[in-house]
Amino acid sequence: MTALFVVRAVVPAADRAAFDAWYRREHLPDAMRAFGVTKAWRAWSRTDASVHTAFYEFDSVEAAEAATAPERLKALVAEFDRVWGTRVTRSRDLLEVVERQGGP
Repeated sequence: MTALFVVRAVVPAADRAAFDAWYRREHLPDAMRAFGVTKAWRAWSRTDASVHTAFYEFDSVEAAEAATAPERLKALVAEFDRVWGTRVTRSRDLLEVVERQGGP
């Protein structure tokens, strides 16, 4: 089964537009290359406007674990911290897809 690496960020309202543009232009493409994935997407919460979530899809849990190991994340984390410092907090999760229904 596939796996998803999920990054949830809490972004202050004053930084939302800049964060959105930076993530779209720089961070999402850089992360896709670093992880070796061909499918990723991101979303803003409609419940809490400060919450941004990015999803990276992997063919397997093993591929996701290898691509997101701490040493592999180090450069992406450093760049994120350089740009956003402590203004944006984030958490990460690795999810194993156990069932999928409908669609491709």
